[in-house]
Amino acid sequence: MNECEFIELKILEVIKGLLTGQVNEILNNRQLMLELFEISEFKDGSAVVPIINVKSCERTEKERIIRVDAYSVLISFSLRETPETELYCYGYISAVCKVIGDYPTLGGIVDRVVVIDKKVVPPKVTNCGMDWKVEINLRITVESMNNVG
Repeated sequence: MNECEFIELKILEVIKGLLTGQVNEILNNRQLMLELFEISEFKDGSAVVPIINVKSCERTEKERIIRVDAYSVLISFSLRETPETELYCYGYISAVCKVIGDYPTLGGIVDRVVVIDKKVVPPKVTNCGMDWKVEINLRITVESMNNVG
C-alpha cells in the first residue's frame, strides 16, 4: 500500500500531537489554570478530550484544475460550566490558533492549514451544569500526489 493514500491519518496524528504537545505547553504557561488536552477515553473532567474529525471537503474550481486536495478538520470539545468557562473557551481557542499559525504546513505534511471558523456554544440553560462546547474548523490543502512527476 502506498503511504500517500493515508494523508487523512497523517493529518489526524499531527493535529493530536500538536494539541497534546505545543498547545498544552502554551496552556501550561498561561495565568489561567486550564486543563490540558489529552487523547484518551478520560471522562472524569481532569483533562480536555478533543474530538477530531478529518474529511474531504469541496474544492474550488482552481483547486480541481491544479489537483489540490482539500480537507476540513473539526476540533471540538466540551468544558464543564463554571463562572470562568467562557473565558477558558477563548483561552483554548487562542492557544490552538497560535500553534496552527506557527505550524501552517503541519510539519511539512500539508501545503497549507488555516483556521476558518471558531465557535463557542454556551449551554442552552445557564447554571444547570450543562457543558459549553468549543468548535475550531480548519481547512487544509494538499497537493495531489498524482501531480508529482
